[in-house]
Amino acid sequence: MMTGIVSGNLVSTINHSFYDGKKLLLVDKTDHQGKRTGDTVIAIDGGVAAGMGDAVLLLDEGNGARQIVDSTTAPLRTIIVGIVDHIET
Repeated sequence: MMTGIVSGNLVSTINHSFYDGKKLLLVDKTDHQGKRTGDTVIAIDGGVAAGMGDAVLLLDEGNGARQIVDSTTAPLRTIIVGIVDHIET
């Protein structure tokens, strides 16, 4: 798992049918202090209703992400599984 900050929405007119009706978000990865690392990923919203500027918890492992959406064949790697309120170190 890792943390990130939602930096944008992704819209595609032609995609795999799995993505129909799914919210795709651009997420800037963050370090343990909540600072952006410079890496960005595309993630689906796993039902947490994340939006622009939200700090989020990401699962970036295909099999685990497919288990969350209950599909063994989904072309999926990264999913947002939570919204982060704050980080204590």
